[in-house]
Amino acid sequence: MQEPKLHAVQSRTGAATRADEDLLASLGYKQEFQREFSGLETFGIAFSIIGLLPSIASVLFYSMPNGGPAAMVWGWAVASIFILFVGMSMAELASAAPTSGGLYFWTHSLSSPRWRNLLAWIVGYANTIGSIASIASIDWGCAVQVMAAATIGSKDQSFSATNGQIYGVYACIILSHAVLCCLGTRILARLQSVYVGLNVLLCLAVIIALPTATPKEFRNTASFALGDFTNLHGWPNGYAFILSFLAPLWTICSFDSSVHISEEASNAAVAVPWAIVGAIGIAGILGWAINVSLAFCMGTDIEGISGSAQPMAQIFFNSFGQKGALAVWAFIVITQYMMGSSMVLAASRQSFAFARDGALPFSGLLYRMNKYTKTPVNTVWFTCGFAALLGLLVFAGEQAINAIFSLSIVALYIAYAIPIAARFLGQNNFQPGPFSLGIFGAPIATASVLWMLFMGVVFLFPMTPTTDTADMNYTSVVLFGTLFLSLLWYYCPVYGGVHWFKGPVPTIAEDAPSVSDATVDEKKGATRVEAQAV
Repeated sequence: MQEPKLHAVQSRTGAATRADEDLLASLGYKQEFQREFSGLETFGIAFSIIGLLPSIASVLFYSMPNGGPAAMVWGWAVASIFILFVGMSMAELASAAPTSGGLYFWTHSLSSPRWRNLLAWIVGYANTIGSIASIASIDWGCAVQVMAAATIGSKDQSFSATNGQIYGVYACIILSHAVLCCLGTRILARLQSVYVGLNVLLCLAVIIALPTATPKEFRNTASFALGDFTNLHGWPNGYAFILSFLAPLWTICSFDSSVHISEEASNAAVAVPWAIVGAIGIAGILGWAINVSLAFCMGTDIEGISGSAQPMAQIFFNSFGQKGALAVWAFIVITQYMMGSSMVLAASRQSFAFARDGALPFSGLLYRMNKYTKTPVNTVWFTCGFAALLGLLVFAGEQAINAIFSLSIVALYIAYAIPIAARFLGQNNFQPGPFSLGIFGAPIATASVLWMLFMGVVFLFPMTPTTDTADMNYTSVVLFGTLFLSLLWYYCPVYGGVHWFKGPVPTIAEDAPSVSDATVDEKKGATRVEAQAV
């Protein structure tokens, strides 16, 4: 009696898969990945990369000295609104053209013919740099958290890790992530549900348990928690408040990760945009609640907490005691580790898509699918290898390694802003997918682009107004140095990309049945993005 129902379910699943493959074919690409990610798991990869509690722990040293509890609470609220605008604008593009290339594919499809190749090249490299920097910053934060646990567990908190020890842990974490992300897509997809559950439970546990466990001497009044502004770095108060935005901006970032698994997601045109918007919205609300809880429970010694090796670890130690802090901290480290694996997964897919179009050095080697796992093993090792190199910045000083946090934001915001702007400024016939902002699309996109331009400039400045070589912001050096080299290669005589790079390269012949079946009659104006112009 159950066989007809089972057959019906299989038929619907098969029809959905064919629809995804046909839509991808209309964009010029054949189906190479296994579509194993459900809607929840697609949401899971964006939400697990955001991480929330471990992410806030990694960048609390930015918000605390630049405004104290007031900046932590209200800075998060302000930034979350604009981040949601960015996500909504991206979601609209993702619904129209769900492909792993995402950002640079949209840039090429939506920009004017004169500039589309160059802009796609810049966006592709900015996205690659930002994704690799995201791996580096997440895994560096995880390594610091591991060493913070060692400090909490040591007698009188006397242990202090050296840069070499932290880098050793960092390298081991990256190596393990590379091995993990070489596994089959089905395994990686199932892990996302676990990540989501652990993330949410950890956030709720801390929001509830921290106020309950905090001793009276560390509890703050509402006027202090919501209104005290402590500026320790010397910038004017208004600018210091803006600098505190780096905490929410880095935490709620890399949500393009869902875009980069579009070719592995079921019903991608719906699942991917809602994954982006849902992850940002939930992260904004839960993250604000976490910051409020911290502001009420961290005591009044802002300078002392900010000066500790790991501010959140110190707050937990004060509230939970040694054993309690270690128990909570263990789950934070595990969640941060999960963030890193999800980021490697997304970054490797983005690099695979960029190599598919021949834009990366050694693209012929990188654009390979492992025949056993059906995953892009070579780009996994490519992204992890360069992330390991970025970690060497620690030996140039504390500010140098901290620059990987702002580097990931600035690079990704360049990659986000250009296609969003191109939709309205380029010569294109954009047709939205199932997720559409309608008449609100243009004003939301305008606010998004202006926000990203402003914050991109802000995070190129050093953390303190009086600085020297050791305290300079290395974001501009790494980001613009790499982009400069990529442009040198683009304009290189004879061999440069200007001579051969024409944007996304179709992997399906124009006369292939799947393409003609998937492509809607152009006379009816129903093509979503002008893939035929690619």
